[in-house]
Amino acid sequence: MRDSLVAAAFQLFLERGYEQTTVDEIVALAGVGRRSFFRYFPSKEDVVFPDHERCLAEMNDFLGDSSGEGGEGEGGADDPVARVCDAARVVLRMYAENPTFSVQRYRLTKKVPGLRTYELSVVWRYERALAEYLRGRFAGRRDGTLRADVIAAAVVAAHNNGLRSWLRSDGQSDATAEVDHALAHVQQVFGSDPDPDPDPDPVGPVQRPTGKSAKRAADDDVVVVISRRGAPMWRVVQEVETALGRDPE
Repeated sequence: MRDSLVAAAFQLFLERGYEQTTVDEIVALAGVGRRSFFRYFPSKEDVVFPDHERCLAEMNDFLGDSSGEGGEGEGGADDPVARVCDAARVVLRMYAENPTFSVQRYRLTKKVPGLRTYELSVVWRYERALAEYLRGRFAGRRDGTLRADVIAAAVVAAHNNGLRSWLRSDGQSDATAEVDHALAHVQQVFGSDPDPDPDPDPVGPVQRPTGKSAKRAADDDVVVVISRRGAPMWRVVQEVETALGRDPE
């Protein structure tokens, strides 16, 4: 029934347009009631992206299986960057399972602003799943959260670049090759993490300036003076001058 609803919806979307198609028309063509539609899809937008919830669950399962080996990437669970690249390939396989449907959805989404917005929210959920996994792997490292978020965003951007190249070819090019080529750039930049240990002092020892540099640094100092409420202004000025190392006149 779920597949029938998706097929009926896309038939009508292609014939009449997305905005012009109603849920009542979809269920009539599928031969089911409205209740059956909303049992599977909370909204009309959801019928355009019927497999993303399942795919997101598979991605989370893949990332949660710390004992698993890397699939098509360069590394396995011990290489977090390779792991998230392989997790992105879970999404690719979902698209590649039905090239005709994926191309139709791509064309439809390009025409309907509301669907593009919906798609962006779906992509953000994938990116968040990757980032949360990486944050766990980089916990305690220098800039661990920043590194996790940047790598997750890069993986999603690379995957989407390769995926769209395949979709623009109407599914005629090699989807796996397109995405692998894009993800290779991510692994080249971020892979083989050379800094596995925590860094309690990320800025290193303080180097105090000397000579002219010291004078410039002193000129840029910020001085905070705390004074009693109601103190006369001459007293406040005196305290500021003392803090600056100047003799009050």
